[in-house]
Amino acid sequence: MSTPPLRRMASRPPLHFLASVDPWRALLYLASGAGLGAVALPALGVLIVAGLPLSVAGIGVPMVIAAVLLGMPLADVERRRLRLLEEPGSPPVESAHVRVGQPGLRAWLSVRLREPATWREFAYALVFATLFLLTNLALLAVAGLLGAMLVAPPWVAYRSGQSEALVLTAISLPAVPVALYGFGAVATLQARVAQLLLYPSDRGTASERDAEVLELAASRARLADAFEAERHRIQRDLHDGAQQRLVALVMTLGLAELELDGTQRGENEEAVRRGAALVSRARGEAKGALAELRDLVHGIYPQVLTDHGLTAAVSEAAFRCPVPVQVELELAERLPRQVETTAYFVVSEALTNVAKHSDARNAVVSGGWSSGQLLVTVRDDGVGGAELRGGSGLQGLADRVAVVGGRLALSSPPGGPTALTLEVPCPHSRSASP
Repeated sequence: MSTPPLRRMASRPPLHFLASVDPWRALLYLASGAGLGAVALPALGVLIVAGLPLSVAGIGVPMVIAAVLLGMPLADVERRRLRLLEEPGSPPVESAHVRVGQPGLRAWLSVRLREPATWREFAYALVFATLFLLTNLALLAVAGLLGAMLVAPPWVAYRSGQSEALVLTAISLPAVPVALYGFGAVATLQARVAQLLLYPSDRGTASERDAEVLELAASRARLADAFEAERHRIQRDLHDGAQQRLVALVMTLGLAELELDGTQRGENEEAVRRGAALVSRARGEAKGALAELRDLVHGIYPQVLTDHGLTAAVSEAAFRCPVPVQVELELAERLPRQVETTAYFVVSEALTNVAKHSDARNAVVSGGWSSGQLLVTVRDDGVGGAELRGGSGLQGLADRVAVVGGRLALSSPPGGPTALTLEVPCPHSRSASP
């Protein structure tokens, strides 16, 4: 974390600092803080003062919760306001809040009221609306007084001809650089407090780090198990399907060869007919083996995804689904191959679940690329009750999505409907040819 005004004050000659825009940026930061604090103080005051007594009867609990959550929009504004003091071109700072895995207000409140970032922002809101507000108002009063002492005496002397009034201006001039330095120091101190409370921790607490390591290890173990299970499935499908057909094909061709060899030695026409029948049977075996190999390869990576992109591949998966599926996927350009692959298998698995478990009559695949991310939702009007938990197929999909930095959100109340939403960061919609 940096403290730009104070650092630049200490690293440059005084006249260079005073001649720069830094003092005025610090003054603007303090003035905007006073205005924002004047709005935040009554809002927090009403919610807390009225909510705490009423919370005994349960009526004021929503008001207290609202007061706590009020720190979140205030923190968002403050993170933007801190850009006034940062180096030009500094990247914006994201909030420290975690993503909510489940849709709905109840899930959102449950996560927000449990995470430390919410309470740090509430603590900052209290400090900002009280101590910082009083400090900023006092400094603005000093700035106004200095401005008046610099401007008013020359005006009075000009209008009245009394040069004695200029004594006040002469007295106030030395106070100006001191005041500007003071504005920079106070703005830096407030910014430092804001950074400590509102910026994401680079390292986090020991328990948070341990939890992240355990989740990462568990996710990798689940992915390894999923890949091993997929390998065994492919091996089993090859052994039980295409391999058996190819063995039968070899045997049938061997019998046909014997029959046709007999015709060359002058045997009757019945051998010719048997040989022709065996050749026809072999042709059917070859077609069946080819179809099974094509389905197996399609399950590993469909060619249509390589040739035509995600929309075409999803449309093909929707066409194969026994449940009628409407595709409303809008993608004007190709996405990175890894993103397309992940999104396709999420949609494919979701449609498989719709066909097997949902008893749905209709399903819809919708979404598109917007604001640096791919958003795809699979909805069905089935019985609901699906869960995103360890050991389920959806958990395996969530682990796969996490590899590309995305997340899955599931809404599936008993009785339906079910909505599975995929979000994958994708800064650039255009990609190289896959």
